[in-house]
Amino acid sequence: MNTSIAEAWVLLPDYLGQHVILSVSALILGVAISLPLGILAARNSRFGAPLLAVVSVVQTIPGLALLALFYPLLLALSALTRDLFGFSFRALGFLPALSALTLYAMLPILRNVVTALEGLDPAVLMAAKGVGMTPRQSLFQVELPLAAPTILAGIRTATVWVVGITTLSTPIGQTSLGNYIFTGLQIENWVFVLFGCVAAAALAMVLDLLWALVGAGLAARSRPRLGLAALGLVAVIAAALAPSLVTSHRHGIVIGAKNFDEQYILAKLMGSRLKEAGFAVNEKDDLGSTIAFRALTAGDIDAYVDYSGTLWGSILHRAGMPGREAMQTELTAWMRDRYGIASLGSLGFENAYIFAMRADRAKALGISSLADLSAHPELTIGGDFEIFSRPEWRAVAAAYGLAGFKRRQYQPDFLFRAVMSGDADVVSAFSTDGRLARYGLVILADPKEALPPYDALLLVGPRHADDRRFLSALKPLIGGISLTLMQQANLMVDRDQDKETPAAAAAWLDQHLPH
Repeated sequence: MNTSIAEAWVLLPDYLGQHVILSVSALILGVAISLPLGILAARNSRFGAPLLAVVSVVQTIPGLALLALFYPLLLALSALTRDLFGFSFRALGFLPALSALTLYAMLPILRNVVTALEGLDPAVLMAAKGVGMTPRQSLFQVELPLAAPTILAGIRTATVWVVGITTLSTPIGQTSLGNYIFTGLQIENWVFVLFGCVAAAALAMVLDLLWALVGAGLAARSRPRLGLAALGLVAVIAAALAPSLVTSHRHGIVIGAKNFDEQYILAKLMGSRLKEAGFAVNEKDDLGSTIAFRALTAGDIDAYVDYSGTLWGSILHRAGMPGREAMQTELTAWMRDRYGIASLGSLGFENAYIFAMRADRAKALGISSLADLSAHPELTIGGDFEIFSRPEWRAVAAAYGLAGFKRRQYQPDFLFRAVMSGDADVVSAFSTDGRLARYGLVILADPKEALPPYDALLLVGPRHADDRRFLSALKPLIGGISLTLMQQANLMVDRDQDKETPAAAAAWLDQHLPH
């Protein structure tokens, strides 16, 4: 517990700083866009009604989905600018998150601007006109001051929304307080989850109090209160920028990781080897499979570990199974020729997709393989967030007639609890997971070989594909990690008692590997 708290405090300046920068930037853009649009909408109902309808529809899109959708859009735009003008920009992380959060900030601000201006007393507007005020003077000297409390209420609502939704930006590569939550859920570090939630709530309260102080200052026409609010906001932003300014001179290598324990461990391991070689290293955790590969091709990350079966089915979109060696050879050539990515080879183990059941349940039903499973359509199959949309599942479902089975999706770390509690009868899992043996689960055989091999491949992006110092730091890892070693390292993070952090598991693994 104490170790987790200490680690959480160490990470807080970076996580909180980037969360504040993103949240405040989205709010500033939201206000800058919504205020003039709201004034225009209040003046022109034919424009205002459709505008409010469109902005309202945006709010119905789940936050994580909207954040994720902006990544491929900006990636395509980056490629277009590169082709047309010779420059590109990073499409992972800050820009897609900023775009989505700005849209989320607009509705409460825009609606309150329209409501406030349309609700003004006509007699007041007539009086302003009667004393000879121009429409511009009436707007800035009468209408906006009277509407300010309602507009400010919308900004306060947007502030709370944006600070909360910013935690969802982690899966698209933007560091935030959500890193605590996503990582904590995966490794069952509830201190991290609680730390992230409390920090986000505290930030929302601080910003809301600053806006309340602005409101009080406007109502009382008190310059000291307005000055104090402005000073508080500057202090929050300055504190957020401080960690970035301290490290701004370091052009770090970015190591990517997907959203499960093994990836965290391998990212830490790769990072430690690169630090030993003199590189400054940063990490982007909790990336989806497709996002991670796209980020590598775009230069948003410099290296990560992926699996041959995932690359073959989800990235190359190939269905045939040519065999382990042939698959790796074709993948290596394709990635090098098309994207300039270097595959250094397999780390030495395979992390295959498997399907497992409780031993007693499997024995009672006489199930030892996926072929036996097809005779029990009443069973429920549990999977992580990816499996049922992946080509591997489609291949298994087609080979064994499982398409009609009831399916449930879980946070990856909750799959074992689901199968042990009976909430799911069969679950997808990974062959390197040490909890398979700990829980006594039976792995169902795949007699038709519907699932491809999943050798762990170390991939290096175009920027360092020919960098000898970079490659020499990582090449000793190739072929050095056995299945047993990886299972033991994973179990250090996954066990119920005396959990280790991914960094500690990576350090343990490093001690057993060649340098």
